[in-house]
Amino acid sequence: MIIRISEEGQYQVPSSLFDELNVIDNRIVELVVNGNEKEYKAELLNLLNCIRSNGKKLDDADIRESDVIVPPDDLTLKEAREIFTGDGLLEG
Repeated sequence: MIIRISEEGQYQVPSSLFDELNVIDNRIVELVVNGNEKEYKAELLNLLNCIRSNGKKLDDADIRESDVIVPPDDLTLKEAREIFTGDGLLEG
């Protein structure tokens, strides 16, 4: 699975990590809906760190279609309300 972190680059992440990322994604949706900015920021960092630590960063010249695009860590709660809706970024 290829995941792009906006403003950072692409990571090749094992598909076996999908369930863990989906759990974090769903928590982010819940926190955004409830307006809990502090915990939302922490979970967004958790999501990004999980991708970074479990994925292999692809060279910038290695352009591939991304399966998922994740926003950067400076995404505001207001901006997150437009992105983290319904099933979140990861459907499933």
